[in-house]
Amino acid sequence: MKTILITNALVVNEGTTEEKDVLIKDGLIDKIGKDLSGTTADLHIDAKGKHLLPGVIDDQVHFREPGLTHKADLYHEAKAAVRGGTTTFMEMPNTVPNTLTQELLEQKYQRASEVALANYSFFMGASNDNIEEVLKTDPKKVCGIKVFMGSSTGNMLVDNREVLEKIFSQAPILVATHCEDEATIRAKSAVYKEKYGDDVPMSAHPEIRDVEACYKSSSLAVELAKKHNSRLHILHISTAKELELFRNDIPLEEKRITSEVCVHHLWFEASQYDTLGSQMKCNPAIKEKSNREALWEALNDDRLDIIATDHAPHTWEEKQNHYWKAPAGLPLVQFSLQMMLEMAREGRLTLEKVVEKMAHTPAICFEVEKRGYIREGYWADLVLVDLNKTTTVKKEDIVYKAGWSPLEGQEFHSDITHTIVSGHLAYAEGKFDESKKGERVLFDR
Repeated sequence: MKTILITNALVVNEGTTEEKDVLIKDGLIDKIGKDLSGTTADLHIDAKGKHLLPGVIDDQVHFREPGLTHKADLYHEAKAAVRGGTTTFMEMPNTVPNTLTQELLEQKYQRASEVALANYSFFMGASNDNIEEVLKTDPKKVCGIKVFMGSSTGNMLVDNREVLEKIFSQAPILVATHCEDEATIRAKSAVYKEKYGDDVPMSAHPEIRDVEACYKSSSLAVELAKKHNSRLHILHISTAKELELFRNDIPLEEKRITSEVCVHHLWFEASQYDTLGSQMKCNPAIKEKSNREALWEALNDDRLDIIATDHAPHTWEEKQNHYWKAPAGLPLVQFSLQMMLEMAREGRLTLEKVVEKMAHTPAICFEVEKRGYIREGYWADLVLVDLNKTTTVKKEDIVYKAGWSPLEGQEFHSDITHTIVSGHLAYAEGKFDESKKGERVLFDR
């Protein structure tokens, strides 16, 4: 593997920004110093004026393989991730078939080793009847167990209280939950179905999948986690009310209950359904502006721990259906870092906080081995960003398979110029090098 020397970079890491040089050797960060310019390396990148960040660790993506590869697959989505500065992804089990056995889980790992340009991990899925398989999950090799405590596809809605008790009491690793109360959603859906039939306006989405549905389910997850001292991670928090479930008075390493917020819940708000319609339909729903403002406050005061995407692509044709048939989910993995860099430019959070919430805290929450930081001896997962260059989201530049974005036309005051994955320069100034694939992520547990 080539040795790479990066000089004169503004290194953003562990709360500071400082000009440094970084030497990469055998896939790892070999040296970090003030003057390594005399060091011999196979490749030298002069990063003067650019910022060097740890690669983004996205703890929630849906790459749709196997079974739904007409809309996404591990090859295209991982490549799009790398293009956008995400070097590691953790992928969800609601593929077809659902990832409900250890054999199916390992098949996904095998496929990723063949095609994924980014580093990878996959969640083991839970259902009402696979607890034996769940308990076989290897804590050192798998990121977590995913529990849908709300609507999902296939056999993945876990609504049996006895099964939930078993999962929370016996799970060998982190349990990540999608929290929306199914009974609440069904009741609201019936009301809107009777009133509108198929012509439900997209703006009704946050009323059907409302605050109460989220809170009722999230509070149940917290109750179970506290009862059994489980390691709980609640995904895609979308409401102000849920924030009372989380704390910020202890270090992240000591938290048994952690939380994630997604870029779309920080970026969009409910008034935009009138212009974007089904393009911003996702579960849990994007809600009114007051919730978004509360999410920003909680992100900055550390009640919310991680920023992720929940990258969930569908074809443009699928999205054009009426409310009940248009699938939920946004494709965002290629632009998540730029979205948050734009928010930093607007003063919503600092550059150091972007790095903390998109690289450091996912590494801490999931106990990722030697990733998420710019440290000697750690894997070289690095992103070079030019904050002096303006770029615009264009359809022809989209790398992921679905080929459309709710951000089309958006101007960003940043450009991802280089992405290094496990020491391999996977992307540089418009060109990919696919000669080496990403690595399977391991965990210090």
